[in-house]
Amino acid sequence: MKKKKLVSVLFTASLLVSGLSACSTGNTGTNDSTSNGITTIEFWAAPNPTQQVYWKEIAEKFTKENPDIKVNVSPMKESPTSEASIQSAIAGGSAPTMSENINRGFAAQLSESKALVPLNELEDWNDIIKTRNMANTMNGWEFADGNQYVLPIYSNAMLFGWRLDILKELGYNQAPKTYSEVLDIAKKLKVKFPDKYVWAKADLADPTAWKRWFDFFMLYDAASDGNKFVEGTTFTGDAQAGEQVLGFMDDLRKENALLTRQSKDPFESALGIFVDVGPWTIPYWEEKFPDLKFNENYTLALPPVPDGTETENVKTFADTKGLVVYASATEEQKAAAAKFIKWIYSNPENDLKWLEETNLPPARDDLATNDTFKTFFDNNPALQPYAASVPNAIPPMDNSKYNDIQTSIGQYAFNPVVKGEKDPKTAWKDMQEAIEGALK
Repeated sequence: MKKKKLVSVLFTASLLVSGLSACSTGNTGTNDSTSNGITTIEFWAAPNPTQQVYWKEIAEKFTKENPDIKVNVSPMKESPTSEASIQSAIAGGSAPTMSENINRGFAAQLSESKALVPLNELEDWNDIIKTRNMANTMNGWEFADGNQYVLPIYSNAMLFGWRLDILKELGYNQAPKTYSEVLDIAKKLKVKFPDKYVWAKADLADPTAWKRWFDFFMLYDAASDGNKFVEGTTFTGDAQAGEQVLGFMDDLRKENALLTRQSKDPFESALGIFVDVGPWTIPYWEEKFPDLKFNENYTLALPPVPDGTETENVKTFADTKGLVVYASATEEQKAAAAKFIKWIYSNPENDLKWLEETNLPPARDDLATNDTFKTFFDNNPALQPYAASVPNAIPPMDNSKYNDIQTSIGQYAFNPVVKGEKDPKTAWKDMQEAIEGALK
């Protein structure tokens, strides 16, 4: 379930102007979606078999209880990308009523073209947030214009894995929490195991935009206490936190603790003892690397933070996507979509079903404490840290130029520091200038 496939979608100016602007005013008739008292809504599920099964089962159950609404579930196309298929449908006037699989960056592109319904304008929106117990989670999802365009379905609060067996040989019985502790481990590691590294990952030197979610933003969200980095068309990055993150990477480089060449299963083989881990990795490890045992030879932890920073309730990046309603829907469809959303999230059993079928943590503040989920997490202890971290997970930026912005982070700052080509202060300055230029 890796979310590491992101391609910038390009359309001609005329297509965007004519197609996307039309979606905000077109298809407003009152009879197109309702026949014989039944309103039909089209729901596009993510191109993932487990999610499609979930939505079809949920839709059937909903329709049985609400016979005046029919929900047609179909998978969105992913060729060339799911984003491209959605934009093509909008431009062609064939968008669904609603869909899942939308991140905030892509939602920002669509909302700028008035292609999405502000969900906060839907009936019972506040009740939905309250009933699902997700107020804290939703705080990070507000867009620069004050609206909420996406209801997050799941929140993968990204964590770091540590080889606990190696840490213990270095005198640590738990994962380090601060930069100085990590650097102490790096020094001891190179003395005792000179052929091992703290972080062995080729992506650290790759400027591809999405890769920054799983290195820079995990560390930056922790160091800055969830600073938004970009708000609207303004760069609002925390320079102190950013330079601390880059300085941390520079210090690891100086200790020869980073490996940026390609290597096979570096964490699993203990070539590297630190790695970003999403919840989708846990069942993969259980199948492919059964000798990896949670809290025996590996553990999971929030990102390390600069010395002197609060080490509890640390923020981290959230690999997360959610539901949207498209502006081309009729008023009857919008009302039906709101009813469908409220029905789903008024019952935590529906989130439990989602969790059981997808292993993706529902975006709920009470995921770690609600008794509905207790048995699941008792049986899946390695997923418990993800549940506990959901309220402190920061979603991607809500900017339509997120792809260019994140490429600049790698190209001008993160990658050069990792390679020893720039000092942290210069790297941050160069990156900021490039991002501010892109935002104009």
